[in-house]
Amino acid sequence: MTIQRAAIFAALFCLQLLCLPFSARAQDITLSSRDGSIELKGTLLGFDGEFYRIDTRFGILTVDGSGVSCTGIGCPSLIDYVADLQISGSATLGRVMLPALIEAFAMRSGLATHRETEGANQFTYTLTNMRTSKPVGRFHFRVSNTDDGFVDLLSRDADIVMALREIRPAEAKLAREAGLGDLTLANRSTVLALDALVPVISPSNPVDRLSVSELVKILSGQETNWKAFGGPDAPITVHMRDAASGLAQSVEDRLLKPGRATLGPVTRHASNTELSNAVARDPFGIALASFSEIGNTKALPVSGPCGFDLHAARRTVKTEDYPLTTPAFLYMPARRLPALARDFLKFTRSTQAQIVIRRAGFVDQSTEEIRSDLQGDRLANAILVADGAEGLKNLQRLTKTLLPMRRLTTSFRFETGSSRLDAQSRSNVLQLARALEIGTYDGRKVLFVGFSDAVGPAEANLSIAHKRAEAVRIAVELAAETANFESVTLSSDAFGEAMPMACDDTSWGREVNRRVEVWVR
Repeated sequence: MTIQRAAIFAALFCLQLLCLPFSARAQDITLSSRDGSIELKGTLLGFDGEFYRIDTRFGILTVDGSGVSCTGIGCPSLIDYVADLQISGSATLGRVMLPALIEAFAMRSGLATHRETEGANQFTYTLTNMRTSKPVGRFHFRVSNTDDGFVDLLSRDADIVMALREIRPAEAKLAREAGLGDLTLANRSTVLALDALVPVISPSNPVDRLSVSELVKILSGQETNWKAFGGPDAPITVHMRDAASGLAQSVEDRLLKPGRATLGPVTRHASNTELSNAVARDPFGIALASFSEIGNTKALPVSGPCGFDLHAARRTVKTEDYPLTTPAFLYMPARRLPALARDFLKFTRSTQAQIVIRRAGFVDQSTEEIRSDLQGDRLANAILVADGAEGLKNLQRLTKTLLPMRRLTTSFRFETGSSRLDAQSRSNVLQLARALEIGTYDGRKVLFVGFSDAVGPAEANLSIAHKRAEAVRIAVELAAETANFESVTLSSDAFGEAMPMACDDTSWGREVNRRVEVWVR
């Protein structure tokens, strides 16, 4: 094989792996095949313990270290390699949850951890082999906000971004132009945990519920007195996180933009804890707080004129029945991470990691089964909206079908005005597919159930709901490549508008009602 042919092959291989961590120092090296017939000279750009990334006269190439020998002052040690990973972004995730996950991962892997603080917002975890006392990895943290995390990624100062919101189109465009891949793809991010925007007020405030439209009026400054909502005759003070935080940006994305409103006067706070503490002390204050850090405030349910109240609770957030659920993400560019980093990311989806996430105050993603007798308000809503003989017939069929089954907390919902699954639901497809592959539901029946809003003819809504349920079933089947479908029965059904979660008078209410649930027997 000629050097040129080897270079072309390596270049194609690099396109598949895209790139490696950038942390290695650029120095000249020579890579030679074991038989000496192929030799590549260039500047070392990166090494992940397995693959070299070098800049040669043929371009930037990625070469498998197991098939070559390295000579030159810049050659890294194959034996004493230490993986370095740069993590940047949300302080909400970086101060407690990620460190707790790293410590749990290290303990499970037989590694010791040492934390070294390097500034107000920077620290490093060094993971050491307890048998040899040699370091095997370093996780460098820079905790600030979601915006800064994406900036660090684009400037190649981060390998992983901690984000409390989805990547925005402008950021995704810049990432593609920078050669970081399409960060909107499912394999470029993982939903680490779930959070929610929760309206909170002082415990002394008598207001007991607010609708989404009322929240928008308060946030935009259209309503400035609590008297309009059954409270005291007093001015409303709106508290908000700093503008660059994922929490504040989620408020903009989930409430103000859909309501075609802009944010009015607010008092800003540097952390979620400061935000909730300020509202607890302010008898006339209000905020959209993180579910994980409500503190001593009073949480309000989100209501609607039809009488449905939606409370933020672990189960309703996990199922996305609560409408203001916000996933917490880890974003990774399209480059190969060190094996230690890949093992850590895999660990974050484990059962042990879900326990850590729950203890950190967030909502984990471990799948639970909910008995039909615990459906509570959902069944009451179904009874209330059953209209005429046809409505009663559909309700009876729903009850007969679902009563012997249990609902999974895994649900599927769609992006606004689109048939595309939202970010959490795309993650749920992979999660359910993995469960099928390992045989979690072998010997059982898995039913994908479609529901719709009540806008338009009932028959058409039922048909759309069934198509969505079938589409999700097919997506899960395709993702579960190694599942044994002879051991499990997958099917779909639909009940249209029979079991609403929220009022249909608002866009967010209709979105909550358009869903696909998963039931098992």
